[in-house]
Amino acid sequence: MERFSPWQTEPTRVLYQESVGSLICGDALAFLQNLKDEIADIVFLDPPFNLGKKYGNSEGKADLIPENEYAEFMQNILSNSIRVLKPGGALYLYHLPHWALRFGSLVEKKMTFRHWIAVSLKNGFPRRGFLYPAHYALLYFSKGEPRSFKRPKIGPPTCRHCGKYIKDYGGYLEYVKDGINLSDVWVDLSPVRHPSHKNRPANELPLELTRRVVEMSGMDKGLLVDPFVGAGTSIVAAVERGMHFLACDREESCCKISIQRLIEHLAQNREIEGQSG
Repeated sequence: MERFSPWQTEPTRVLYQESVGSLICGDALAFLQNLKDEIADIVFLDPPFNLGKKYGNSEGKADLIPENEYAEFMQNILSNSIRVLKPGGALYLYHLPHWALRFGSLVEKKMTFRHWIAVSLKNGFPRRGFLYPAHYALLYFSKGEPRSFKRPKIGPPTCRHCGKYIKDYGGYLEYVKDGINLSDVWVDLSPVRHPSHKNRPANELPLELTRRVVEMSGMDKGLLVDPFVGAGTSIVAAVERGMHFLACDREESCCKISIQRLIEHLAQNREIEGQSG
């Protein structure tokens, strides 16, 4: 039997290809356009925000283009993301609220809106004439009725000094011990900024964020697609969940960081399995 290929044509510059997935160095839109229809269970998008930031070896100019060009680029990204999703698949878009509002209204014409998740923004900056910005938007859409959805539980917040619960759960205390249901406001997470905790110079997402994404919408042997893989946070979370991945980044340095991170993660898993066996 001929092995199924997800590609329209075999891609060039494949930097990693194993049973768990493939990582391509190249343009995000070209990567998506080369994928066949309805193959992905999750498409996760954490694109550059068009703020002139430096990623990998780029000098920042590639992340600072006229707004109309950026909007057109992202519309094409979103259109192809929807195309490659299976019916019931999940689309997640991580962005600034300003852009999330615009792009979300476009996606909602073709998909079912599920959640606007507010992810805490620490160490922000004041804007004259505006409220203090304190969150990023993580938009979650499904292609019709979700094929898979689980509501994760998280530990109840505790005081870092005394260790006691911050909230009074009254008569529900016995249920809280097993965790509380995840809401659409994530104040316990924030982009990784400190150099000692980052895998690249630019900010990166905390692994716990993408773990929650794949816990909510992932499934064993499913497929996650990420055209802006960055430091590889999404693909590590996908492999942890037993999913496969197809990923891409235009910066070869970012691709190498993702690959090394994935290899180390797989090695740790094998070591743990060997000890338990």
